[in-house]
Amino acid sequence: MDSFFKSKNIIDIVLKWKVQLVVVIVAAILLSILFSSPIFITPLYKSSCLLYPSNISPYSDESETEQSIEIFQSRDIRDSLVKRFNLAKHWEVDSSYKHFESTLNWIYSQRVRVNKTPFEAVEIEISDKDPIMARDMINSMLDVYNKKIRAMHKAKFGEVVQNYNFIMGVKKVYMDSLKTAAQELGTKFGILEYQAQTREVMRAYLSTGGGSVRSAEAKAMKKNLEEKGGEMLVLAEMIRSESGTYSAMKMDADRALLDYNREYTYVNVLSKPFVSDKKAYPIRWLIVVFSTLAAFFLAILIIGLIERNKFQDLETDVNEG
Repeated sequence: MDSFFKSKNIIDIVLKWKVQLVVVIVAAILLSILFSSPIFITPLYKSSCLLYPSNISPYSDESETEQSIEIFQSRDIRDSLVKRFNLAKHWEVDSSYKHFESTLNWIYSQRVRVNKTPFEAVEIEISDKDPIMARDMINSMLDVYNKKIRAMHKAKFGEVVQNYNFIMGVKKVYMDSLKTAAQELGTKFGILEYQAQTREVMRAYLSTGGGSVRSAEAKAMKKNLEEKGGEMLVLAEMIRSESGTYSAMKMDADRALLDYNREYTYVNVLSKPFVSDKKAYPIRWLIVVFSTLAAFFLAILIIGLIERNKFQDLETDVNEG
């Protein structure tokens, strides 16, 4: 073949077979236009959306954007779209086909794309033969995404609220028991405030010289303070400590309850999905160009083989002659 092309210029071959090549090129153009038409290839319209995740906390070492993409690509969201838009019927996938599930999933992976942009945004692209449905599917994805994140947060903060309520209940019972013990000391022994009562008792006891009725009352209170005063001091300090801990825990529990009841959205949409008025697939001019070029080069190859065989037959005749 190399020796053939060395001896005969390819331009001469093209000129010799120009009519046939023109026929091939015209036929390739017409056929590629035909086979790229809606008769053979269903045109697809693309709708897209650009967003940043918000109000979420990333797990592990992943970023908020990566976590958001994982959720958008989750089976829950996919199944929700398949069910809401009856995509099996819309994409004409026979439910009785033994590979129905894998086929449906493959089509979904080709039609629904979720990617990260260079600036850490999330881009959703959906292609479908119905441009309105492509737009609506993205809006549905955003809606299901918000509901899924909200459900995840409610589950997480629900556990936190439940734990706080349990611990606070235990502490409340403990604080009530301390207050009950302090009330018993006040009722039985008249001890209410150890330090203040101690000062008053000693003032009354010393001022009367120990010989009056008031002094007798002071002696009795002094005895009670000596026997039960330490216990009251311990109870008072424990009540103050537990009250401080309970108050701090109550603030944390209120924040957890606020997080549990919040109704946030979890996306900041930069570019809303739209109804496309121009098909994204197939790109017919590309199909026509590549098909024509492929047909042209294939024709050149076949013509080259024909010319080579003729050349070899000519050489054989000359040698035999």
